[in-house]
Amino acid sequence: MKRLYISDLDGTLLDPKPEITAHTAEVINSLTAKGMNFTFATARSIYSAVPITSALDINVPCILMNGVSIYDIKHERYIKSEFIEPTVSAELLRIYKRHGVECFMYRIDSGALTCYYEKLTSRVMQSFAEVRKNEYKKPFVQCRLEDYADEYTVYFTTRGKYEELLPVKLEAEKLEGIDHAFYLDVYDDSWYLEFFSHKASKSNGLRYLREEYGFDEVVAFGDNLNDLPLFAEADIKVAVGNARDEVKAAADYVIGTNTEDGVAKWLYDEISR
Repeated sequence: MKRLYISDLDGTLLDPKPEITAHTAEVINSLTAKGMNFTFATARSIYSAVPITSALDINVPCILMNGVSIYDIKHERYIKSEFIEPTVSAELLRIYKRHGVECFMYRIDSGALTCYYEKLTSRVMQSFAEVRKNEYKKPFVQCRLEDYADEYTVYFTTRGKYEELLPVKLEAEKLEGIDHAFYLDVYDDSWYLEFFSHKASKSNGLRYLREEYGFDEVVAFGDNLNDLPLFAEADIKVAVGNARDEVKAAADYVIGTNTEDGVAKWLYDEISR
C-alpha cells in the first residue's frame, strides 16, 4: 500500500517559535530515507513555507495557501494553481472597502508570487508585512488593487479582530466562485480571513496529490479550523493535543502537542513498530 503522510505546519508540525525542532527533523528525515512519503499543507505561501521547512526532506509536492497551489520544492516550480475570476476579485475588493477593512492580494504571474496592498494602517497588518518582508523576502507592491485584480489573482488575506472581519466574511461568502477560511491565529488573539477560488482547498489539493501520485491511503495531521478540509479528504485523521476542539472531534487520533514533537513521535511509533 502506498501511503502519504501530510501535515499542517503552524500549530501542528512547527513549535511555537515557529520552527521545525531538531528532533522532528531527525525523525522525519530518517523515515523518508526509509521510504516514507511526506509533505505538508499550509496557509503559508512559498516565501515562508519553504525556508521554515528547509530542514526536512520533503519528497512529495506540498499544498500552499490553503490549497491555492501545489508546489514542487525539489524542482522549485508550481505544478498547479487555482485563479479567481477578475469580476469576483473586483466585487470582493468592493466588499472590503465598504467595511473599511484592508487586505493583501496575491497574484501568480510567470511562476512568481507577488503580494499587493493599498495601505496599511492597522498594527497587525503592518506586522504581518514586516515579518514577511524582512525574514522571508516576500515581494510586496503598494498600488491601487483594482488595477491588478486580473486573471492571475489567486488569494486575498487580512488579519484583525474577529468582530472587524466577520461582516466581510458574511457578505463575501455569498459570492459565487470563491471559498474562504476564517480562523484564529495560533500565535496571538487575532484572526485570519482568507479568500480563494472555490476550486482551491486543502481537500482538493490533497485529492490531486492522491490521484496524481497514486496514493492508496492518506494520513493527515492538523490543529486548526482550516485543517478540517484536509481531514475531509484523508483516510486517517490525527489531531495534535493543542488542536481546536472541532478538529479533535473530527480526528481518529489525538496525539502529543506541537510543543512535544507530537507528529514526529507518532510517526516514529507508527512506522517503526
